[in-house]
Amino acid sequence: MNRTEEPLAGHAPHRHPVDTEGREDRQDRQDRQDRQDDARMERVTFTSRGVPLAAHLRLPPGFEAGRRHTALVCVHPGNGVKEQTAGIYARHMAERGHVTLVFDASHQGGSGGEPRHLEDPGTRVEDIRSAVDFLTTLPFVDEERIGVLGVCAGGGYAVNAALSEHRIRAVGTVVPVNIGRARRAGGSPVALLEEAGRRRTAEARGGDPELTTWLPEDLGDPAEAGITDVDLIEAIDYYLTPRGGHPRSANRLAHRSLAPLLTFDAYHLVEELLDRPLQVVVGDRAGSFGSHQEGRELFARARGPKDLLVVEGASHYDLYDRPAHVDRAVEALTAFYARHL
Repeated sequence: MNRTEEPLAGHAPHRHPVDTEGREDRQDRQDRQDRQDDARMERVTFTSRGVPLAAHLRLPPGFEAGRRHTALVCVHPGNGVKEQTAGIYARHMAERGHVTLVFDASHQGGSGGEPRHLEDPGTRVEDIRSAVDFLTTLPFVDEERIGVLGVCAGGGYAVNAALSEHRIRAVGTVVPVNIGRARRAGGSPVALLEEAGRRRTAEARGGDPELTTWLPEDLGDPAEAGITDVDLIEAIDYYLTPRGGHPRSANRLAHRSLAPLLTFDAYHLVEELLDRPLQVVVGDRAGSFGSHQEGRELFARARGPKDLLVVEGASHYDLYDRPAHVDRAVEALTAFYARHL
């Protein structure tokens, strides 16, 4: 187990101005929470396809090493790291009695893997299986009561992993996004695949790996830039400001990620293979990222035991970190895992 974790070199995201009212009070409360949380959190490392993954393992209050506990693998969004929204949910679920494991994906954050900033769906799903492997080696984890909890693209990956990884007994998703569908909606998939091939050829001939961004940078005021979509506005506010930004969440995407992303369907064979209990949480303020509609469609397609919570007044990114909305999601998830783990 590795107890040290250093930021990897990379570009820091551009910081957009935000409202700072009350930030110091909120930060004081967060600092106190972090100190309490750290007493029950251990920095650990496990491997996925030989790549070391940096992770946080949290133990619940009243933890007893001599008995077996339920456990949850928590999966971060694309462009995320374990310290952001997946870590928030991991902390909440640990407080409610579960061992939780949240990790940086291969090639990202504090984890190893080259090229950096690769978002490959097959690798992301294998990371989840490897996280389950790791939990089964811990003597205080009940291997028959392991669940998964994914946010945004992490929700799509969680569902996809559960199709074939039946050691996962229950699947929780918050604002789930099928990242392949989302990428295909962003332009001509065929043209993008042709461009991806040209760039990969250039790299094979000795060129440096090319990077693009998840989100537009240096926009200043999104309204002045003509951006009106709630999901894009709030994505910028979350990832590129002190609200949710993190040094290892660098808003960089390896261009060679596009081909596997464009050809991925997180929910392929859901009707046939997803017999695990499923909890879907979405907000009722719909934006272009599609989690509002996609979560409902996933719920309709799943054939096992299932529940759907639509949080009134919540957008996609409200359910990342806004306490009132996160609390509603956590309440539903707590009841869900109590029934199915």
